[in-house]
Amino acid sequence: MLYLKTDEEVGLLKESNMLVSRTLAEVARHIKPGVTTLYLDRIAEEFIRDHHAVPAFKGYGGFPNTLCTSVNDEVVHGIPSKYELKEGDIISVDCGATLNGWIGDSAFTFAVGEIKEEVRRLLYFTRASLEEGVKAALAGNRIGDVSNAVQSKAESGGYSVVRELVGHGIGKEMHEPPEVPNFGKKGSGPKMEKGLVICIEPMINLGKKETIQMSDGWTIKTADGKPSAHFEYAVAVSKGKADLLTTFDFIEEVLNKI
Repeated sequence: MLYLKTDEEVGLLKESNMLVSRTLAEVARHIKPGVTTLYLDRIAEEFIRDHHAVPAFKGYGGFPNTLCTSVNDEVVHGIPSKYELKEGDIISVDCGATLNGWIGDSAFTFAVGEIKEEVRRLLYFTRASLEEGVKAALAGNRIGDVSNAVQSKAESGGYSVVRELVGHGIGKEMHEPPEVPNFGKKGSGPKMEKGLVICIEPMINLGKKETIQMSDGWTIKTADGKPSAHFEYAVAVSKGKADLLTTFDFIEEVLNKI
């Protein structure tokens, strides 16, 4: 059963998602060599609470922190720690916030200082695959159209798509139907209608698609130890084009000043 939101509910979801977008931009100010992922987590939690919201990830399924911070070969769900970022690292920062009962969720993969060209290209293609997925999130299309658009763009760059983890519907719950895989066939899956709100989140590997779960029960890494990138938007399906509820504009403003 897909829960379609009213225009008013989409507006409330946009508020919570814009807060997440601003939180990620605040985190972006502090990403540099020598900074711990736990410090970034504290920055995010303070920012969210200062804006009268609650971290959506903290305590969710027992997750201990506000952010998922996944470095280099960590795909997603990395737990913030005393690890100090190094020049040449990449870090996926995934953030969620609950505002007025509605949940925002977005992710961005940052470069720490100068990174290798092959890794920069991975980031470019992962983000581009997200943009292609968004273009397919139209009323009348099916989830498989989004999945196929993401997969086609990522694989056109020579990259592999993680299979075990998927995007999802979002609303008052973090994970609502439908699942939104990053691979699939056009014309397959549930039909999308106006008011459906989904998170599209490509997780794309430089090497092979296989992943492993670490002993902490959360962190997912690439099986071959090669880097992985992750970008995520929340979007409201509409008839003309999808309504982006999250934005990377605030992040770009910060990065352009650094």
